[in-house]
Amino acid sequence: MTLHYRALPDLTGVDLGPMPAAPSAPIRVPQRSVALPALGSAYAVVGKRMLDIALASVALVLAAPVLVLLAAALWIESGNPFYTQDRLGQHGRRFRMLKLRTMVIGAENRLEEFLDRDPALRTEWNLTQKLKRDPRITPVGRLLRKTSMDELPQILNVLKGDMSLVGPRPMLPAQLPLYLTPEAYLGLRPGITGLWQVTARNEESFDLRAVLDHRYAQRLTLGYDLRIIGATFGAIWRATGY
Repeated sequence: MTLHYRALPDLTGVDLGPMPAAPSAPIRVPQRSVALPALGSAYAVVGKRMLDIALASVALVLAAPVLVLLAAALWIESGNPFYTQDRLGQHGRRFRMLKLRTMVIGAENRLEEFLDRDPALRTEWNLTQKLKRDPRITPVGRLLRKTSMDELPQILNVLKGDMSLVGPRPMLPAQLPLYLTPEAYLGLRPGITGLWQVTARNEESFDLRAVLDHRYAQRLTLGYDLRIIGATFGAIWRATGY
């Protein structure tokens, strides 16, 4: 199979080089073992966790009033404002990821119903594992997704040690077989933000997300994490989430 290549936006100050363009259907490549020496560095083992605790503690204090207001708005709109879901963490450990609820209650049980009704939605889901116009999202939830504010409660996951501020995007346990190189994901705590969120974001295939996670694991340094954190504010300001 021939792949076409294009450049992703360079928001972190680090040249990503040519990347595969999003194909019309997922590309499955056999999983293979790869060496990722950056995952054994002093920063990856100790420094990254210290940075998480310091910055997440400050962020929680600053975000607390906003979280209260958003939770109240969601409660008034449709009930319980919080939502938890099983995600796959470092070394394959499962954890409950906390979010502000952006979908109708019982949304997980209604996914297949909507995909069965619309073949175009099923094709989009199979390619990206997301839907741009997901019919399950509430009006307040859509605003939260566009600005990524639904992920603010994940600061608690960072302080607990389940997640990092920067890392691979948290995946569902069932999504692990979709990854080209699982070592790149499983060797780190998943992040609130990361290389995928500030480059490809919502516009790319699930396969490319795995490629970006691998490239992040190859280049992990303090400076790289700080550049990604800085680029995240730009992504939030442009409100490109969904």
